[in-house]
Amino acid sequence: MKHKVLLSITGKQSYYDQEPEVMELVTEGTMEFTNGGWDISYQESDLTGLQGVTTTFRVEPDKVTLTRTGPLCSTMEFCVGQSHDSLYQMELGALMITVTTRHLFFDILPEGGCIDLVYDIEIEKTEGGRVDYHLDIRAVD
Repeated sequence: MKHKVLLSITGKQSYYDQEPEVMELVTEGTMEFTNGGWDISYQESDLTGLQGVTTTFRVEPDKVTLTRTGPLCSTMEFCVGQSHDSLYQMELGALMITVTTRHLFFDILPEGGCIDLVYDIEIEKTEGGRVDYHLDIRAVD
């Protein structure tokens, strides 16, 4: 059964020769336990530049998968020390993205929890920097 949640998301993308870009967002979403893992979903907005996109974090015992659907489609898997290739499909074309997970921690319960994720990103085999995500999840039902 899906539960309504309040998500507090902080994202920081650091490029090696520039000041980090920081994005903070508080939004409503849903959380559901299914097939041995948690699905945490929300709708992107103009604030993130991804209006119309649905973002889902799938939290399983050994990994987290980030899926985006809508005008932008991608699936990125995060498991510490491993790299994952993903096709990042946008309305204007597609890019090959490689993510290498540096840190992953999650603690999810029916009342909510958190996800901490740090990964390096390559875009078309070119270094793209480091991304830090922190999600606080709080049930509102």
